[in-house]
Amino acid sequence: MSKYVIKCLAAVRAPLEGIRGALKKFDKNITIMSHEKNLPENLDIEAVRSTLLEAARAAGEITLPVFRSGAVVDNKEDQGFDPVTRADRDAELAIREIVEREFPEHGIVGEEYPDKTSDSPFSWIIDPIDGTRAFISGVPVWGTLIGLTHKGRAIGGLMSQPFTGEIYLGLAGASTRLWDNEKSRLSVSGVQKLADAILFTTTPALFSRPQRAAFDGLENKVRLSRYGCDCYAYCLLAAGHIDLVVEPGLNIYDIAALIPIIEYAGGRVTTFEGGVPDGGGDIIAAATPELHRQALDIMGSK
Repeated sequence: MSKYVIKCLAAVRAPLEGIRGALKKFDKNITIMSHEKNLPENLDIEAVRSTLLEAARAAGEITLPVFRSGAVVDNKEDQGFDPVTRADRDAELAIREIVEREFPEHGIVGEEYPDKTSDSPFSWIIDPIDGTRAFISGVPVWGTLIGLTHKGRAIGGLMSQPFTGEIYLGLAGASTRLWDNEKSRLSVSGVQKLADAILFTTTPALFSRPQRAAFDGLENKVRLSRYGCDCYAYCLLAAGHIDLVVEPGLNIYDIAALIPIIEYAGGRVTTFEGGVPDGGGDIIAAATPELHRQALDIMGSK
């Protein structure tokens, strides 16, 4: 059996241990990258870092035991299907409790509960289980998203996948993957041409009819396209495994945490119109400016 397979099996057997080990061994001394956003001088980065990691661990201790357990699923819509589980709600409460303890003056925006308004320019953006459909289907591409915004711009973010034991963290100009007591710096692929690119979207069914026609045209130009990875696809982009993610109709809590992870790894994220993505909308995330421009030229007119 290869070392790779053994590592993968170890991650499945003890996923939370991977997160706990990462918390213990995470090196706080990270070099700030040249494209770092201007961070507020009054922000305690180490307090933000520890809060993100503690909240991820707390959420994982709630969501992981429910995953693949046959949990009861509620539908938030009268028509259509928007699933939610008790794990979604309880995990968000756990995250909110930690954030409010550490940063009581900050605002909070979450998927499952009303916003906590504040006069502070800082807000925490929470999606306790991004990819609930994957979660209830037993597919480990869901994740807990926790982001921090300042005056509406995403400046820090985390995606935690407790089943695999992975944490993707974007903060203070650096993007990092934590797994199995190891830390690795993230960097996008550098692919510049659509013909060389790997494209992801959750499902083409989410596009409007004009958007779907444009997406089909984009899909025909790339080397490979795949569906169904939710937030995990954005982290694969930051890690250099894929090159392009295109998705319509995202809410703020679907994207805010992922923007710093991608941008601090060297990628680019905008709306289909080339605008600021931090509040959500129709999103293009790309490994390079050149690839982003080509995708924008196709999707931006729809």
